[in-house]
Amino acid sequence: MKISSFRPPDRILMGPGPSNVHPRVLEAMARPTIGHLDPEFIRMMDELKTLLRDTFLTKNDVTFPISGPGSLGMETAVVNMVEPGMKVVVCVNGAFGGRIKEMIGRHGGIPLVVEAPWGEPIDPAKLEEVLSQNKDTKVVAFIHAETSTGARSDVAALAKIARKYGCLTIADTVTSLGGIPVRVDEWELDVAYSGSQKCLSCPPGLSPITFSERAVNAVKNRKTKVQSWFMDVGLVLSYWSGAKRTYHHTAPINALYGLHEALLLVQEEGLENAWARHKKNAELFRAGLEKIGLKPFVTGEASLPELAIVTVPDGVDEAAVRNHLLNKFNIEIGAGLGQLAGKIWRIGLMGYTSNEKNVNLCLEALKDALKR
Repeated sequence: MKISSFRPPDRILMGPGPSNVHPRVLEAMARPTIGHLDPEFIRMMDELKTLLRDTFLTKNDVTFPISGPGSLGMETAVVNMVEPGMKVVVCVNGAFGGRIKEMIGRHGGIPLVVEAPWGEPIDPAKLEEVLSQNKDTKVVAFIHAETSTGARSDVAALAKIARKYGCLTIADTVTSLGGIPVRVDEWELDVAYSGSQKCLSCPPGLSPITFSERAVNAVKNRKTKVQSWFMDVGLVLSYWSGAKRTYHHTAPINALYGLHEALLLVQEEGLENAWARHKKNAELFRAGLEKIGLKPFVTGEASLPELAIVTVPDGVDEAAVRNHLLNKFNIEIGAGLGQLAGKIWRIGLMGYTSNEKNVNLCLEALKDALKR
């Protein structure tokens, strides 16, 4: 078998991630590789931290990108904030809340679950009920935008209740950062992490994360060592902070060029303008879905503008529709996960992909598929 250079097809990525990458980001990633301790690279790293603070809306000093995907950001938050035997309340209303619960247990924590049906937001009253019965809880973890269901929870309200009971918070903002408001300082979130490949329109492989001063103090005062050398924030900060940088690992240099450029694009557009663009295109898309007889799985304030979840009509082969969109229109959309497999489509309108042209093309493609 002769193997030649791989030439990927130029898809329109309208699944739950990754989104299409802006040409400027791809160009940035093609620039010459330099050393990960080069003075110019360190200067770029400092700019990258500033851009991330602006995007997270935080002044947290400990704000940087983890060298790995959003799931590594999730596990970095858990492994630093959770100690063996610690009670952690975890809010579960989809697959990724379940993933945090699994990680908490693997790192020796005792997960106490606040559950909501898939497709519904977490009820703050249920969180308060569990915390009132478990006042020795130390940490509360929740998903802002549940990628498996397209449901948005009110993390400002959840964080406020957590603080009332003296708990630190972990917020998953993988699908929300850059698409809807994420206000780390205003909501007093302690750890928030995200992913590069969703509304930031950068290739997957990096996980922006931010730690409040409260969270950093908690890590410094742990009774036990962080159970992962690579994810120990105290160690990795020797590379990302300070006048003299110390080798921790070889950073994904060109990927970081790309994230720097992606965050510059967010800054140039304006964060609030980016939120407004996502909202406008979501409204256009949902109006178009109604016209062709398709129904959203999540409605009202809980629905995400950057990720539309569409109920598969009775008698329709959902996989055949996805294949039709891919093969005829070059559009990728996502299938359901877990208990929603075969029941929904997950259609992303994230970052660079979120524009009126893609909205109209996807609606036309869905209409064509349903006729068949």
